[in-house]
Amino acid sequence: MQIKAKEQVSQCINELKSKLKSLEAVIANQTQELEKKRIVCEEGLKELKLILSERTQSYGLKQPDVEEARYKEAIDGFEKTKKLDAGKFDGLQRDLTGSRDQIEFLAKQISERKIELESSGAIFIDICKSSGFADEGEFLAARLSADECSKLTQRAKQLDGDLLRTDGQRMAVEARLAEEREKNKTEQVLDVLNPQLDGVEHSQKQALEKFAALKMQLDLHDKAKKAVQEKQLQIDIQTTECGRWEKLHSLIGSADGKKFRAFAQGLTLQRMIKHANSQLTKMSDRYELVRDLDQPLELSVVDQYQAGEVRSTKNLSGGESFIVSLALALGLSKMASQKVRVDSLFLDEGFGTLDENALETALETLSGLQEEGKLIGIISHIPALKERIGTQISILPSSTGRSEVSGPGVKKI
Repeated sequence: MQIKAKEQVSQCINELKSKLKSLEAVIANQTQELEKKRIVCEEGLKELKLILSERTQSYGLKQPDVEEARYKEAIDGFEKTKKLDAGKFDGLQRDLTGSRDQIEFLAKQISERKIELESSGAIFIDICKSSGFADEGEFLAARLSADECSKLTQRAKQLDGDLLRTDGQRMAVEARLAEEREKNKTEQVLDVLNPQLDGVEHSQKQALEKFAALKMQLDLHDKAKKAVQEKQLQIDIQTTECGRWEKLHSLIGSADGKKFRAFAQGLTLQRMIKHANSQLTKMSDRYELVRDLDQPLELSVVDQYQAGEVRSTKNLSGGESFIVSLALALGLSKMASQKVRVDSLFLDEGFGTLDENALETALETLSGLQEEGKLIGIISHIPALKERIGTQISILPSSTGRSEVSGPGVKKI
């Protein structure tokens, strides 16, 4: 409370200082304006006298009274303005005096409050030490949170309600006991009833002690339950985190790194399959490459002509294997071209296993690659290819036991 009052007083002083500066600036401006107007008046009077002198010398026949009345009226206007400015100046001076008085009063209050604050602080430190706290920081650290204070307040209200109900029940019991005592229906003497009363009181005391022990156990149980809930929350968080890592471990985790290698190779294989299928679609609409379910790093084909049946690549014919191999080679070159440009592709044999339609499709695909600027080299002994390939390098056997190479760019050394 003292600190808050001190802050309010400091804020008030700052506001008054700001207002004082503003008033001083206004007074300074008004003083400057008044001085300017006084100088103007004095210069006007001087100029008037000079004009009158010159007029008397130059215009002696004119009416000086009229001109004098006119100048006098102007001078009166200046005097009225001067009086108004003087009145404003006096008002500002009074405001300045009042502000200074208020500042002195507030400064005095600050001094008094500071003394009270120091005294209260010393008393507070003594109370903290007597309560077992070394300093204010330890006291603040030991304070309950707002949530705990709210819970304790609610608990206190609940206990107060229970106490009121208990008092009401006790008063009702006492009233009934008084009624029973007034009835005096018992035939036993007081010497017999007193031991019984002692026994009842002893039983009541034991019951109260048991109730207190149970209440203490209940409080300990509540604290332990809260601690268990906090631990359970931490366990749930750790379980979630462990589940994430276990899932990651089940996918790619192993001591020798085999799973991760297989996972990474599978990603690369999946990309290669995607590029290969884009090339395979151009050559045949029957097959589509997929990863084998049992062996993720092996390939299978989906036969669209057999209702999407998944087949092993080992069951393909020679021509089909060549087309699939060509699609994989083209897909692999497509992948490599993302970092390294692949401008040349050489195919060794394989065309002999193709039928006429498959051969036509393969050659059209290679022609498309050639139009993209790639150099396609085909090594084959199939005569039908000679009709489709314009630029050829031939290797012919000679009678000497050696072969001769002929074609564009071939020179004899």
